[in-house]
Amino acid sequence: MIRIILNLAFLLFTCKLFAADVDTLMIHSQAMNKKIPNIVISPKQYQENGKGFPVLYLLHGAGGNYKTWLNMVPQLKDYADRNQLLIICPDGGRQSWYFDSPVDRSYRYESYVSNELVSEIDRMYNTIPNKKGRAIAGLSMGGHGAFYLAFKHQDIWGAAGSMSGGVDLCPFPNNWKISERLGKYAEYPDNWEQNSVVNMLYLLDGKSLKLIFDCGVKDFFFDANKRLHEKMLSRNIPHDYIERPGEHNWIYWRNAVKYQLQFFVDFFNNELPQKKRKK
Repeated sequence: MIRIILNLAFLLFTCKLFAADVDTLMIHSQAMNKKIPNIVISPKQYQENGKGFPVLYLLHGAGGNYKTWLNMVPQLKDYADRNQLLIICPDGGRQSWYFDSPVDRSYRYESYVSNELVSEIDRMYNTIPNKKGRAIAGLSMGGHGAFYLAFKHQDIWGAAGSMSGGVDLCPFPNNWKISERLGKYAEYPDNWEQNSVVNMLYLLDGKSLKLIFDCGVKDFFFDANKRLHEKMLSRNIPHDYIERPGEHNWIYWRNAVKYQLQFFVDFFNNELPQKKRKK
């Protein structure tokens, strides 16, 4: 019996020692003059190797926070281990939409994520500090945010993904406090048009970013995603686009994130020297 207990204790200790590490990192944002929490998931190989690791930034949706992704998809720890990458889940405010608000200077999440967070992660962790080693993705509001930030900062990210993303804000003038970030649509239509991802394809040359996005056919954002896909086709912008059965819920996103992770792993493997990605 003692031997069994000792073996179980050793097994539990070993599993903890070699499992993915989850930390909460507080970063002071000078842009917003406040501290912002972020989840950092490090693969089990992180402490074993001196090489830099690629990083996936994963954005939550409206009403969520930095804990939401890991709470709803605890398998992220396994995904980080299996694919040898860091996963960063920042807090984007409950309804920030991840841009620098033109009407409320207390919301500057574009500056935070694209500049302050990336710089601090590269300073504190053993990363690959260039766009070949960085990807960004998100769901719903975070899907909009991932494309928005990647389109505007192609020097920062090499790949981006959107799951059920709110890629066109204009059809929803009274939802999710968007009007508090952009002003009322009737008064500030340019703010809405210019900050909707579907209208930002002019920023893309078709070479600087690897793109993937998907949406369930019963999702209220489905029409906007399909229009974005068609506009990309007409402009010869390479991308992966997926339509599948599903709604705007975690049943869909738990499945979608697995496809997007594989897309990003393929991107890292193609962009980075194989010796850096050796298991």
